[in-house]
Amino acid sequence: MSALQQHWPMPTAPRPIVIIGAGGIVRDAHLPAYRKAGFVVAGLFDTDRHRAQELADAWNVPIVFGSLEEAAAADAIFDVAAPPVAHRAILSALPEGASILLQKPMGLDLAEATAIRQLCRDRRLIAAVNFQLRYAPMMLAVADAITRGDLGELVEIEVHINLVTPWHLFPHLNANPRVEIVSHSIHYLDAIRALAGNPLAVMARSYGHPSSPLADTRTSAILDYGSALRAVLSINHHHDFGRRFQDAAFRIEGTQGAAMIKLGLLLDYPTGEADELWTAPRGGPWEQHSLDGGWFPDAFIGPMANLQRFTAGEDDRLATHVEDAWHSMALVEACYQSNTRPGTPVPGY
Repeated sequence: MSALQQHWPMPTAPRPIVIIGAGGIVRDAHLPAYRKAGFVVAGLFDTDRHRAQELADAWNVPIVFGSLEEAAAADAIFDVAAPPVAHRAILSALPEGASILLQKPMGLDLAEATAIRQLCRDRRLIAAVNFQLRYAPMMLAVADAITRGDLGELVEIEVHINLVTPWHLFPHLNANPRVEIVSHSIHYLDAIRALAGNPLAVMARSYGHPSSPLADTRTSAILDYGSALRAVLSINHHHDFGRRFQDAAFRIEGTQGAAMIKLGLLLDYPTGEADELWTAPRGGPWEQHSLDGGWFPDAFIGPMANLQRFTAGEDDRLATHVEDAWHSMALVEACYQSNTRPGTPVPGY
């Protein structure tokens, strides 16, 4: 198989970026990604001025804004890396027509996502949601293989996650009535949509775990794409029995070929292991592809590159535009709605 496309094209003349939010995801992913890409971060704002200043000092960001209004006055692309509960207030404070990358999820439920979409329409915002897994090198490569016809007609997409996630790193999730799907599996649902389009329906069930205070940390889901494509998720964040049988993988099969993706980041998160991509034609053999980067931080380059290029007229499509991202939120909502419905009783009970 010839070389697969692993990166989104870069903008010819990238505009400076102002980041709103100075949390861990900015430190661990946004700033490393933008430095690697050569993007200029012109300033930071966070309601915690001290935290923003520490981050700016560590990454040589020249300005820490004293207020959201001051940040909004900058001539820049805005990267809103704030919690979803703050999205609407921040979007309302940014200039009409601004170009904005919005941290996922797009609100915590579909009602909030719908309100965010309407706000973006009303204020003519060029807004995308940072669903970055679909931009990771191995996911872009698989998308390229599918587009080229290397796999044939898709018949199988399986996401299998069986590992230990350090949920204590995310204490803000403790009070949330929805956790696993909207905070974690949303990545897989969006990535599947990017590969196969919108499903017709979904059947899902999420569970808590005796060892965790969180509402839900384990999920099973079946996405209905009709009779040809079987798409399933099996997610368990509590396999605390050593590394041997832990797993974080996408399996994608078509009538002519298959791909296996190892999501190395999730194994011993946040240290992680290397991502892997393997492909095979029907009958084999398997070939491992050299990856130029991983989920963190490289996948965070793609959404910003696409937004920059779309704003400049270099891309004709904003892949995770709020109009598209709304459908990922609708799929998440359908999973939670399915979770409230009883299954079909087994005769005899």
